[in-house]
Amino acid sequence: MKLAIVASLLASAAAFAPAKSASKTTSLAAFENELGAQAPLGCWDPAGMLNDADQERFDRLRYVEIKHGRICQLAFLGQ
Repeated sequence: MKLAIVASLLASAAAFAPAKSASKTTSLAAFENELGAQAPLGCWDPAGMLNDADQERFDRLRYVEIKHGRICQLAFLGQ
């Protein structure tokens, strides 16, 4: 009986132990100082479009995103 209690206490204590996390480095670290990168997320790229991207590709994607945003704003106004 005592062994079962001790085993259950150890098992429940192990559930709250911190998990070991591996540190990962990504290529997005190169874009951490760009306009729009915010502290909690940094350069957030959920689609992975910036994987193995250089500064030229980053600038091109940013330009296209701004262009599409402006077109959508005009379409919303009905012009």
